[in-house]
Amino acid sequence: MNILMLRHSAGFEHSYLPDAEVALKQIGAANGWNVTTTHRCDRITADNLEKQDIVAFATTGDLPFDDTQKEALLSFVRNGKAFFGIHNATDTCYDWPEYGEMIGGYFAGHPWHQEVNVIVEDNDHPATRMLGSSFKVVDEIYTFRNWDRNKTRVLMRLDNASIDVSRGNREDNDYALGWCHTYGKGRVMYTALGHPDALWREKWFHEHITGCLKWAGGLED
Repeated sequence: MNILMLRHSAGFEHSYLPDAEVALKQIGAANGWNVTTTHRCDRITADNLEKQDIVAFATTGDLPFDDTQKEALLSFVRNGKAFFGIHNATDTCYDWPEYGEMIGGYFAGHPWHQEVNVIVEDNDHPATRMLGSSFKVVDEIYTFRNWDRNKTRVLMRLDNASIDVSRGNREDNDYALGWCHTYGKGRVMYTALGHPDALWREKWFHEHITGCLKWAGGLED
């Protein structure tokens, strides 16, 4: 399986990115996958994507894609390949509404940066089977706009009892932290976790990311 990770920062640059690159390459080596990482948005072309099975984004801001590149990525997924969004992959491409539709929503704030309890809604999934019914994590917790749980498969959500929910910004107080769905013939996977550098060196988090990639790549359901 071939995986291309784009980690271009057109906005805020997250400090976890070097650790994420190392982690993805370690995960790839452990599973016999080929993982390539790049800062360069010009690598997102139809020709380059033909060689890939999964494209992963860990990006911020409005990326310098032209219309041909945008269509290349959407077609890549629609035609049966996969997209994996990591943490800030919802905090990007605001000028490209089709991207927001594909990934499932856009970043709307991060009101909590603390230890929280995460409820695993679906533990019959490769990305969550190792997490139990709930788990605690210290992370930067995102909220989302243009997101609807009826349009995706929610895997985990914030336990509102573990935070001051009055700081949130959704009327329904529904704060998913991981989801997946199909897009055309392809698969889209997203985890909102991953802001702390140290998380990328944790065994359980490697297992979570491995599961995300296995589902995205169609290796496990």
